[in-house]
Amino acid sequence: MAAKAFFRKALKNNERPDKIAIDKSGSNISALDSVNKNLEEDEQIEVRQNKYLNNIVEQDHRFIKKRTKPMLGFKNFQSAKITISGIENIRMIQKGQITGADTHRYAFENFKMLMAS
Repeated sequence: MAAKAFFRKALKNNERPDKIAIDKSGSNISALDSVNKNLEEDEQIEVRQNKYLNNIVEQDHRFIKKRTKPMLGFKNFQSAKITISGIENIRMIQKGQITGADTHRYAFENFKMLMAS
């Protein structure tokens, strides 16, 4: 029931994803199956259940956890959203995931290029 409520709330407040990578948790599978049961076949969410895919996603969150853990949490959702989006933007610049970025340049050079455009 908790996983079902989580997915229902997440889908209500955000765009519907095309794919979701989950671990082998039975509650997540049953919750997504019940969500997909109410959707048409072309709108259903693809469930990707692979240990290695989930590990990649979890490792990407490692840097967010590293920054937010000393903060001891957030007082409200808005401040969490702003802080985490800033951390994500910095990580994207560092990884060269912005348009026109060069992975052979330093992160600051990519940031300077982004600000100049």
